[in-house]
Amino acid sequence: MTETTRQETLGFQTEVKQLLNLMINSLYSNREIFLRELISNAADACDKLRYAALDDDGLYENDSELRVEIEHDSEAGTVTVRDNGVGMDRDDVIHNLGTIAKSGTAEFLQQLSGEQQKDANLIGQFGVGFYSSFIVADEVTVRTRKAGAPMAEGVEWRSAGEGEFTIGEYEREAHGTEIVLHLKEEAREFADDARLQGLVRKYSDHIQVPVRMPKTETAKDDDGNEIEGSEVTTWDTVNEATALWVRPKAEITDDEYKAFYKHVSHDFSDPLTWSHNKVEGKLEYTSLLYVPGRAPFDLYERDGARGVKLYVQRVFIMDDAEQFLPLYLRFIKGVLDTRDLSLNVSREILQQDPQVDKIKSALTKRSLDMLKKLAKDDEAYQTFWNTFGSVLKEGPGEDPGNREKIAGLLRFSSTHNDSATQDQSLTDYIERMKEGQQKIYYIVADGFNAVKNSPHLEIFRKKGVEVLLLSDRIDEWLMSHLTEFDGKTLTDIAKGDLDLGEVEDEEEKKAQEETARDKEDLVKRVQETLTEGVQEVRVTHRLTDSPACVVLPENEMGFQMRRIMEAAGQPMPDVKPILELNPEHALVNRLENADESAFNDLANILLDQAIIAEGGHLDDPAAYVKRLNGVLTA
Repeated sequence: MTETTRQETLGFQTEVKQLLNLMINSLYSNREIFLRELISNAADACDKLRYAALDDDGLYENDSELRVEIEHDSEAGTVTVRDNGVGMDRDDVIHNLGTIAKSGTAEFLQQLSGEQQKDANLIGQFGVGFYSSFIVADEVTVRTRKAGAPMAEGVEWRSAGEGEFTIGEYEREAHGTEIVLHLKEEAREFADDARLQGLVRKYSDHIQVPVRMPKTETAKDDDGNEIEGSEVTTWDTVNEATALWVRPKAEITDDEYKAFYKHVSHDFSDPLTWSHNKVEGKLEYTSLLYVPGRAPFDLYERDGARGVKLYVQRVFIMDDAEQFLPLYLRFIKGVLDTRDLSLNVSREILQQDPQVDKIKSALTKRSLDMLKKLAKDDEAYQTFWNTFGSVLKEGPGEDPGNREKIAGLLRFSSTHNDSATQDQSLTDYIERMKEGQQKIYYIVADGFNAVKNSPHLEIFRKKGVEVLLLSDRIDEWLMSHLTEFDGKTLTDIAKGDLDLGEVEDEEEKKAQEETARDKEDLVKRVQETLTEGVQEVRVTHRLTDSPACVVLPENEMGFQMRRIMEAAGQPMPDVKPILELNPEHALVNRLENADESAFNDLANILLDQAIIAEGGHLDDPAAYVKRLNGVLTA
């Protein structure tokens, strides 16, 4: 037996200590997933060696039959998972097993709830599947050597999951990695041949690398009697060991598709839907794309890892090949296998290959069609939208060619039901449009309550005209790129002149014009008083209950986007709003009859209140309070 030399004891990263404590003390609801995670990691290591060996087949070290092997010892209470993949050197071991080797560790820990099932799901979501070993083991030993390295540069890593690990040199003849789990007493059920084979078939049947287990047989004589002492051990392949995506769709069950998704994504939950497609002709490729049921922790990190697993003629090339899907579809997971790229393809070559653009266009269309099909199931699509809707909203600005198709997949809140749930499509809106209505109306504000109670909605509620209620941070940016759908113009009701088209009859329009003429003196007087704060004052017919509101010019950046830009440190030019007065309101009538001093205070109060109602911030809140107190005590 080879001894470990030059041992060193090191401490885990703080976050890993917390994670191990969770594993050891909390998670019992789905212990069997440890085997899936270890097999998945082993298969990835084999894939990586296969790719590295394209340039240097000496890395195989005369052992090119890549495989994963599982053994158990019932008496010792151990389970061993080994592979002859790429292996690790000392730095790799410390980096991969001593830390959570991904960004977002803090976000992961913040989401831990103490609820076993929920936290178990998070493990896969954050790519820390190796640590699931400690759900069933009170000690884990890892022996590994990087392919191509001398035998003397093997590494042994040990830990009981108690805050530290021991690492040392270990002479190892075979390249690859061997993980030995010393099972807890209550987890000894896993040191059983039938149990392990069942788990392999349940979770890892689709793994392209063969997963083998030993089988001991006793030789028999011609009469069929066993020959004592003639035991022979053979290795049986337990899994299907065929790339799932190359099999005919008709032969693949839903459970197999779901299991493969969990392998590809390292997620513990089922996908919402998937699309399996084989293309032949000028382009030849097979794609298997999935829509996850939960968001990864780094969904909003636009520079984070994303994309599909890329294979060329079934040879693994790279994880997270982001060149084949646009950024707004970064939540899509899956596999792409193509014949139209060379085996030595790199990320740099992908950026220059015209075939990539053609495949990207096709996969984008396939993904959007998959979402359109999912949208027929209201409940499933609502789950998708609640999880990924804000990311899909990036689409109209980033992908003009598919803008109409993306717009049909968007969901909004609206005055149709005044619910904060975004469940109304633009198609739904158009079907409910009033007779004579030519535009799709919307309003943007910070927060649902602010947008739902905006004074700009008053005339629309009175007329029964539906308005989309937008309150996500991305919404104003979205609408700057989404100006039309199905031949209908989208109009922000808080900008420019209000035009309800044929929803208003001629008599109403004439009455509005007459009122505007009657209030010309009042408008001029308010304009002179507020000349430094507004660019224009006018009477309005968009208000029924509020005395005043502020409006921005048609092409001006909205209040929400201005606040976002300012919060990001971007200086914004001053823009004076338009103040609109409700001529029927008692405060406006009081303003019309006020003396000079009271007129000045009341005019400023109406402007400040209108700005506050839009979620704006006053330059001088103290002056507003002083004026308001003066009016209240007069």
